[in-house]
Amino acid sequence: MAMPVPTARDTTVLVVDDVDANRCAMGAVLSRAGHRVVPLATASAALIELDTRLRAGALPDAALVDVGLPDLDGFELCRRIKSHPGIAPMPVVHFSAASITPHDRSRGLDAGAEAYLTVPVEPEEIQAVIRAALRGARLRHESAALAGRLSRLAEATAALHLARCPQELADAAAAAALPLTSGPVTAFVFGTDAFLHAGGAARPARATEIPALAVLLRRAMAGCTGVRSVLAPAPLWPPELFGVEGARLVLARGRADQPPVCLAVPARLPYGQETEQLLSRLAQSLAVAAESLRTYAEERHIALALQRSFLPQSAPRLPGADIALRYVPASSRAEIGGDFYTALTTPAGLLVGVGDVVGHSLDAATVMVELRHALRAYATDHHEPAALVRRLDRMLQLYHPEATATLCLALIDPDTGEARIANAGHLPPLLLPRRGEASFIETRGPLLGLGLRHPPSTRVQLGPCDGLLMVTDGLIERRGTDLADSLEHLRRTAAAAPPGTEALCGTLLDRFGDDLEDDVALLALRLSADRGPSPSA
Repeated sequence: MAMPVPTARDTTVLVVDDVDANRCAMGAVLSRAGHRVVPLATASAALIELDTRLRAGALPDAALVDVGLPDLDGFELCRRIKSHPGIAPMPVVHFSAASITPHDRSRGLDAGAEAYLTVPVEPEEIQAVIRAALRGARLRHESAALAGRLSRLAEATAALHLARCPQELADAAAAAALPLTSGPVTAFVFGTDAFLHAGGAARPARATEIPALAVLLRRAMAGCTGVRSVLAPAPLWPPELFGVEGARLVLARGRADQPPVCLAVPARLPYGQETEQLLSRLAQSLAVAAESLRTYAEERHIALALQRSFLPQSAPRLPGADIALRYVPASSRAEIGGDFYTALTTPAGLLVGVGDVVGHSLDAATVMVELRHALRAYATDHHEPAALVRRLDRMLQLYHPEATATLCLALIDPDTGEARIANAGHLPPLLLPRRGEASFIETRGPLLGLGLRHPPSTRVQLGPCDGLLMVTDGLIERRGTDLADSLEHLRRTAAAAPPGTEALCGTLLDRFGDDLEDDVALLALRLSADRGPSPSA
């Protein structure tokens, strides 16, 4: 919003001179030009006056200062004024009848003064110099105000792209627009479900108004892209928002197949071209952020559907073991990952595993599906976990050279209890014996996809009713928490869980599953006396 140009009668000039006649003469010249004059005799009095007026929010618009003051010379007074952040913008004009050399004028300008007058001087020159000083101060003020608004606009644009849902985006847009308009603002953003989200202090009072507003915004932007400003009169605009005058709508969208975003302000609110341009730029940024948010939500929905379609939601019945499986996506504010589990029968026993493709995107979910299917295919000929890990490592290098993944596999013979375990950069499996203390099985190896040497399988003997727990890191990893502490917490929680694999998974998700930052896959297994063929997952 442009600052109004003040007239002479709107301005106050401080005149500082210890000679009464000079002070009166200068004051008379300025008064005849329409300025209000505050006459003072000393620099100390001037500093006290300025401090009082600063506290009251009524600073003079300019100061006319004699160089030869009795307590502080005019140069030092100017330096003190310009060193105070609250007073420094006020222009200072020096004058003198004695200090008139080029050196004196240079000292005045170096002290921060805007001009230097040599007395005697014509009244017209005094008035012209004061006008020029006021004009320069006004331009500097307007430039600083514009720079501040542009800076806030840049900060607001960054804040928009931090929003994690349509409601957060609408709230952030309204907060960003408020300093630009100095009045109430309501921001509107459509979600992926076509629901209209309103942000700001002034919001629709009734839920029934939302569908009508959604239709109005879509019609106002029908056939248009870019930015458009329209007036919504009171019959179309709810009177609860901004009163009966209606609203001015700044709408924007990047593509015709996208719903518009909108910044609404009261129609009665006066603002100039500069503010309208800033609102238009903010609306453009809002449209880009909304489109990105919708694209992300759609991609996440596809990735979740893909992931769920290839991960069975119920545990298979495996001979000789009780097994429970869980896949839990991160909260809707986080990205999709590549976590997975597998459980199937082979001629050599039960093959179970948990893995995680590194990264968060639709690509990660796609690689997860290929990795899981490749594992099932390789397991028809190879049963040794270490051999399977090596083959999966080569598969990633060949077909997805940019991808890496972690994996922990266990081949268990339910009849003998022998377990062979291979670990490729994953969290170690947790052994839950029927009797004794729970402990992590020491087995390590490099990530899949790096082409590094993988060690042989680790052999572990499981007793009757002993259990095995495998999880992905999203369950326990938290920012600022040491992984060793998180693993110990997991060990204690699992050891104290009620009997049964389903109860174990439920306990872990109850304890660790609040506001997950990453996807989670869990596999809990406990040997049993059950036997017999069954399908695999």
